[in-house]
This record gives sequence, C-alpha cells and structure tokens, in this order.
Amino acid sequence: MALFRRGGKDPAPQDTVETEVDEPTLVSDDDPELDAAEVSPAPVARTGGPWDASQVDDDLPRVDLGAILVPGVQGMELRMEIDKATNVVSAASILLDGSSLQVQAFAAPRTDGIWDEIRAEIAESVTQQGGSADDLPGPFGRELLARLPIRTPEGRTGHRPARFIGADGPRWFVRGVLTGRAAVDPAAAAPLEKVFAGIVVVRGTDARAPRDLLTLTLPGPGNPELTPSDAEPAVPSFDPLTRGPEITETR
Repeated sequence: MALFRRGGKDPAPQDTVETEVDEPTLVSDDDPELDAAEVSPAPVARTGGPWDASQVDDDLPRVDLGAILVPGVQGMELRMEIDKATNVVSAASILLDGSSLQVQAFAAPRTDGIWDEIRAEIAESVTQQGGSADDLPGPFGRELLARLPIRTPEGRTGHRPARFIGADGPRWFVRGVLTGRAAVDPAAAAPLEKVFAGIVVVRGTDARAPRDLLTLTLPGPGNPELTPSDAEPAVPSFDPLTRGPEITETR
C-alpha cells in the first residue's frame, strides 16, 4: 500500500470501515458501441450538486481527478484507491475529522437514472451478508443507512454504520459512502455532504455501457508536490470493490 501525504503533517487516525460488500452486477441496457456524440442526452433537472461539467461556471477550487473534480476542504486527506490487478484508480476517498466519504462515478443510460435499482441491490447485498439497510430520505434524495458486518479484534461479528448516497446526472451516476462519525452524526456529516454536493462530473462523450466505472486519475502536476510517508491508516477505509494500493494527499 503506497501512502503519500502533502506537507508532512500526520493526520489523525480515521474511524472508517472495511468489509466485503459485492458491487452490483454491471448489466448493460444500452449499446456501448453507439456513438455517444451523435445522441443528445435527455436533460436532467438539477436543483443541487453533484453537477455536470456543462452546468458549472463557479470559481470554487477543485482537485482534478479526471472524471470528477472534488472541492478542496482545509484539513482533508484525499486517498486514491487503486485496483491491484489492473492498476486502475477505482475510487477517491475524502477523510476529514474522523469521517470518510468514498466517491465513485459511473456511466448511466441516456434517459433513466440508476440510483433506485443500485440502492436496492446494495441493500440486498448487505442483508445477505448479515447486515441491515434502511432506505431513508436524505439531502440528496433517497439513501441507505446500513449496518455493515465486520470482524472484531476478538474474532466476533460486529457492525459498523455506513450511509450510501447517490446522484443521477446526464449520462452519469455518482455514489458516495459515508463512514465514521458522519454515518450517524448530522453535524459530522455536513462538511462531507458539502464536498459531495460540490463535485463536478466530467463525463466526456465516449460511448460507455451503463454502470461502467468512469476513469479516475491521480491529482495532476497543478497540485503541490506529494511526499512519501510510511505511515499506515489505523483502520482501512470501506471499499465495496476489491481493495488495492492507495495514494493519500493531505490538504
């Protein structure tokens, strides 16, 4: 696991969760060979973020991660999760004050949102593995408050809370997973909810099957230089995909 931090400041340990939750099966109901540039996506009415790149003209500073632009928050740690087998960046995690927000972006159909069906599949997966999930209203619409099964240091089965939030956009979908205090404490969740709402999605015009993971990249040369650190997080962050190496940046 490769960890990098900016500025040499050691962040506090994060109360985050790792467990095995299966990613929903990627089933295409769209033609990935269709030239997306020749099809006009259906308009998506939005009253709040995350935003499409075509809908944003503010000057809010954001970290460029390829398919998503993430607002910078003082004191946050940005962790890029890399698939060991493919060396592809699979997710970005923002750690702040004992909580974590994991973000992934996916392609979506031109006409319909996919959060409703994905939410149901996540709830079923969590339940099958011995956890529980409640479908509740939230600041971004419907969300899941889940109790994820974990193994305690004593070898017993315990549970940790996690909030699954999502937003459907024009031909894209963004999913967030809040863990740590933010999963149960509205005050702790507010700063990370603000980050999620400020995300900008750069979908591109290439044809992709629905639920195809949009390409994330490591922060570019426009960001301050990263310096290596041998420190490991006290508890790994929750990742419903197969975990890989990580790169961490502290703002």
